Amino acid sequence: MAWQGWPVPWLWVSVCGLLLFALVLLLSPGSCRARRGLRGLLMTRSQRLLFRIGSLHKQLPTFPVPLHAGSFSLHRTYMRYSLYTRTWLGYLFYRQQLRRARNRYPKGHSKTQPRLFNGVKVLPIPVLSDNYSYLIIDTQAGLAVAVDPSDPRAVQASIEKERVNLVAILCTHKHWDHSGGNRDLSRWHRDCRVYGSPQDGIPYLTHPLCHQDVVSVGRLQIRALATPGHTQGHLVYLLDGEPYKGPSCLFSGDLLFLSGCGRTFEGTAETMLSSLDTVLDLGDDTLLWPGHEYAEENLGFAGVVEPENLARERKMQWVQRQRMERKSTCPSTLGEERAYNPFLRTHCLALQEALGPGPGPTGDDSCSRAQLLEELRRLKDTHKSK
Repeated sequence: MAWQGWPVPWLWVSVCGLLLFALVLLLSPGSCRARRGLRGLLMTRSQRLLFRIGSLHKQLPTFPVPLHAGSFSLHRTYMRYSLYTRTWLGYLFYRQQLRRARNRYPKGHSKTQPRLFNGVKVLPIPVLSDNYSYLIIDTQAGLAVAVDPSDPRAVQASIEKERVNLVAILCTHKHWDHSGGNRDLSRWHRDCRVYGSPQDGIPYLTHPLCHQDVVSVGRLQIRALATPGHTQGHLVYLLDGEPYKGPSCLFSGDLLFLSGCGRTFEGTAETMLSSLDTVLDLGDDTLLWPGHEYAEENLGFAGVVEPENLARERKMQWVQRQRMERKSTCPSTLGEERAYNPFLRTHCLALQEALGPGPGPTGDDSCSRAQLLEELRRLKDTHKSK
């Protein structure tokens, strides 16, 4: 058997030679500098390595490919995804993203504004190149909960500025751009609990959650809702507005964005549809706090599939004004999302007629909606903003 034209013995010789070279560097008199140099080399090359290795071997373990499994390019995407989530390359890639984002956006990629309610504050924290972490604060008790703290430095700076005590971390899913800060923050705050799904392999998880479990911190009542699809154990978190007489807040991770939804990496279109329907059952006034700043691109795609949607056009104009000044576009409301987010509109006849395959011979509406969602995801993955 050969690997890219190399016989197996030559492969082992090459790998052993590289390992020996690295060992010599590390044991040399200037080993400290060598270690830094070697680590820098790995970090510099990790992104290129991450996206090349997926094409070198067709037998790498992957998650089941939910869409168009015969497509080589999509299959390769899932091989790369497997490397990102299952190997040390994913962590190196995350560290590289973190370093670059700190250099490029020392004050964050967007200007955010906190939302103040009766004794509760929701503070968005811009991290990496387009992620959002959040602090949910009981202002009377001085207690805080962090959601998806990918950059521990940025989250810690906000904790110190607000002069609060971090007692819990809520992780929506395992991806490093949502869970990368768990280690440092749990070390800096010894009493801090890390919550998330036990199915997702979340780093430094201490308190596993299941569907409908409630986390209580002071006046904060936060319910976990199981929303698999993006990952097998993806959770969203719903802050109940009743205790502070305000709107409920949905922290949606990578399930739902302003006018968009996350990719289905570990599930099927039916799985993702069920998760989105879980969100649709919530009230129109629920505030949506997503995991990424994708609004302008997503609304551009929504205009392709529903060009005559006036609600989308009005929202796009507002978003463009916000982004011209690098202002955040969150939160929106679920009532707004129902009006222009195509991934929440698979029940709409106009969208079904434009894109959908129509109901099957059994007339199963959920089946046709899942097919429409699958087609929307395929189109979105190939869409390029103008």
